Amino acid sequence: MKQKLPVLNINMFGRMKMTYGHKPILFYKNPGTITAKLAAILLLHGIKGIERNRLLEELYGHKEIVDAANSLRVAIHRLKKALIKAGLPDYDYILVKEGVYYWSSPMVTVVDAIRFEELTDQAGHETDSAKRADLLKEALDLYTGEFLQELSGEEWVLLETVRLKNRYTNALSQVCDYLKEQDKYEELLQICEPACQMYPFDEWQSIKIACYSALGRYQEALKEYEDTAKLYFQELGINPSDAMINSLKALPQHLGGGHLAFSEIEEQLREPSEEPGAFYCSPPSFRDEYRLMSRVMERSGQSMYLMLCTITDGKGHPQEKEERLKLMADPLHDAIKTCLRRCDSFTRYSSGQFLILLMGTNDENCEIACNRISRQFSREHKSWANCLSWHVSSMADAKLSLSGSRFTKED
Repeated sequence: MKQKLPVLNINMFGRMKMTYGHKPILFYKNPGTITAKLAAILLLHGIKGIERNRLLEELYGHKEIVDAANSLRVAIHRLKKALIKAGLPDYDYILVKEGVYYWSSPMVTVVDAIRFEELTDQAGHETDSAKRADLLKEALDLYTGEFLQELSGEEWVLLETVRLKNRYTNALSQVCDYLKEQDKYEELLQICEPACQMYPFDEWQSIKIACYSALGRYQEALKEYEDTAKLYFQELGINPSDAMINSLKALPQHLGGGHLAFSEIEEQLREPSEEPGAFYCSPPSFRDEYRLMSRVMERSGQSMYLMLCTITDGKGHPQEKEERLKLMADPLHDAIKTCLRRCDSFTRYSSGQFLILLMGTNDENCEIACNRISRQFSREHKSWANCLSWHVSSMADAKLSLSGSRFTKED
């Protein structure tokens, strides 16, 4: 009978979905209902089944159920009724045998999470590297998001999520190693892209940077790094790892992508447009500029100042609440860019700190710049004027004494 009926496909990676043939089956309105949870648990355990006590624990958590046996019977009855009402054939679907509960269906049922594990297990026993890679790639195609995202608050779902992610990471690492050995960089880029989207802070971007570099697409490698660095600063307030930074070391001599005429190189180096305000750059670029300007200053004698602007809680202490930092960081970025000259540069050094490099100025003008940025920053929220602290150092003084002048501006 199973051969004559359409296949029932269950997607548990990402949002839970059930498809009978080509027809979507929606048997619940809220994924957090007991009916939806019961279906997910039974489908995941499949033909292996799940013991009654464990089923009750996963279904109800640590809640005290007055009549657990009756509550479970009611939930099973409702699930069967909901499945049939949603469009599946009339059938019992839940089999109970010697205290173990099984999913039972008249049609072939394919669960992506179970299939994912089967494929990774098969790959683990495969000795041929090409066949093993094919099995792992098939498994990776099934992993379209974290396990049962809508039920992520359930303890058993969290444990499964961690376990399955570890399998995914291991499978992807093996495929990446194989494709590198085969010099299949275009395919490797496609394989890594979903991981970069799902887990942007696991540094799969470093694989993409290496691929772009191997393919001679150096501008794309540099852009991938800069986009990743910006994401890390904005969301976590940290720099990418040393490993990712080191992946850029081979790029500068190749940024042109081959032998180019001097005019073409000059065109690539030039800014796309003359934007007003200060120049924003990533922390690694800012560090290089600081070191270069220190050397220039030795010869030219031109004054240069380094400024550190820190977002505070209004009482002089660094702001530690992530929600406040996210709210205030972008307006501060815009204020710094707007209030400074085109010859000045700045970077976001951490989640609540900005570094600024001022050229050809003095102590008085530094204080004027601080006041100007503070006014612009607090234009819509007057109380924000009390939430900035400033440290200012003359690069000449820093070279002589390794310490500079410091002041804090608060209105």
